[in-house]
Amino acid sequence: MSAWAGGSYPPRAECLLAPNPGIMTLDGTNTWVLREPGADRAVVVDPGPVTDGHLDRLLAEVGEVGLVLLTHHHFDHSEVAEELARRTGSAVRAFDPAYCFRGEPLGDGEELDVDGLRLRVLHTPGHTADSVSFVLPEQRALLTGDMVLGRGTTVVAHPDGQLGPYFSSIETMRSLVEAGEIDTVWPAHGPVLEDAGAVLDFYLTHRRERLAQVEDAVRELAAHPHPEGLASEELPRRVVELVYADVDPVLWDAAELSVRAQLAYLASR
Repeated sequence: MSAWAGGSYPPRAECLLAPNPGIMTLDGTNTWVLREPGADRAVVVDPGPVTDGHLDRLLAEVGEVGLVLLTHHHFDHSEVAEELARRTGSAVRAFDPAYCFRGEPLGDGEELDVDGLRLRVLHTPGHTADSVSFVLPEQRALLTGDMVLGRGTTVVAHPDGQLGPYFSSIETMRSLVEAGEIDTVWPAHGPVLEDAGAVLDFYLTHRRERLAQVEDAVRELAAHPHPEGLASEELPRRVVELVYADVDPVLWDAAELSVRAQLAYLASR
């Protein structure tokens, strides 16, 4: 797959890619700049981190900013949000009040209108408790933050992220496809995904398969206990070593967050 570099999605959207590529951020953080055709002010979604002049690029290229929105609080999405708002005279709104600046917290189902640009807020917890997605109805697109990525699958970042809400949120997104409201997914990392339904189906199938693998790993560890015993705190890493044996170990720390979320989910059933 070719590298992702952002780009234009007319007539209302442009993705400005932050220069923070990495294992967890893929090609970098997608800063989505949304503006109704003919309008002066833009909405900036996930203005990103303090990395190699990304804020300066936003200030130089975006023009007037009417509102800054965050899909969730992780620093690679939110780090420059308040400074961007200060310099542009706008406000920052997020689901978590701690990350708002001159603006109120976002509400589930809230309709936003900035100079004619319409967005609908969906509280979609799972990756984090404060994760939100934005429906851009005129372009039948869903901005998913880190709940759905352009490549691979997301981390359920335990303990803030939880698997039960994650399943519910993906089902909510799937219902938008079934209702004919969205066709494409615009993630916060990686390329745009044109077939939203197929992607969301894959996410549900993959996570359920991983959950079954975690259950199998727990049973295997119980059937073949370590001679010196296994502390409860060691269980998630041992499960990772079994379930993610074919995955680069550099990703195991992230995988362990999701395994901890899966173990908590299994314990609650």
